[in-house]
Amino acid sequence: MTINPGVREQVRHRAKFACEFCGASEVDSGGELTIDHFKPKAKGGDDSLDNLVYCCICCNQYKHDHWPENPNASSLWNPRYEPASKHFVELPTGMLRPLTETGAFTLRWLRLNRQPLIDHRLQKRRHAENARLLIHQREIIRLNNQALARQAGLMEEQRERIEEQQRIIQLFVEDSV
Repeated sequence: MTINPGVREQVRHRAKFACEFCGASEVDSGGELTIDHFKPKAKGGDDSLDNLVYCCICCNQYKHDHWPENPNASSLWNPRYEPASKHFVELPTGMLRPLTETGAFTLRWLRLNRQPLIDHRLQKRRHAENARLLIHQREIIRLNNQALARQAGLMEEQRERIEEQQRIIQLFVEDSV
C-alpha cells in the first residue's frame, strides 16, 4: 500500500504514535507501526484520513481485510469514530471486558486480551501509579520545605525575642544595682 508521506505523518500524529486498536506505541514496538484501511480497499474502502487507522502489526494481521458481509453481521470497533470506553472496560487483571456486541467481536477478532497486551496494560497502569505517587511525593516535599522555611522564620523570631528579653533583664539588673 502506498500512502503519501504527509498523510502517513498525519495518521501517526492523530493516533499519538500508538496502535488505535490495542494502544501499543511505537516506543513499545521499537519502530513505526502500520497504516491499515479500516474498510479494506478490496471491499470499497478508500485512502481518506477517516478510513486510515494506525495499528501495530499484530492488530493489522488479525484484522486482515475484515468487513461485514451484510448489515446484520458483527463489525469491528472503529477507533476513528468512537472511544474505546464505549465498547470495553479494563479489569484490574489487565484484561478487557466487552460492553457491547461490537466490543465483544473486536476483542475476539483482534485478540485484544492476548497476554502481551494484558502485560502492557498492567505495566502502563503501574507507570501511571508511579507517576501519580511521584507527583504526590514532590508535593509533600514542597510542603515540607515550606514548613521548614516557616519554622526557620519562627525560630529567628524567637531568637530575637529572647535577645530582647535578655536586654530587658539586663536593664532591670543594672537599675537594681
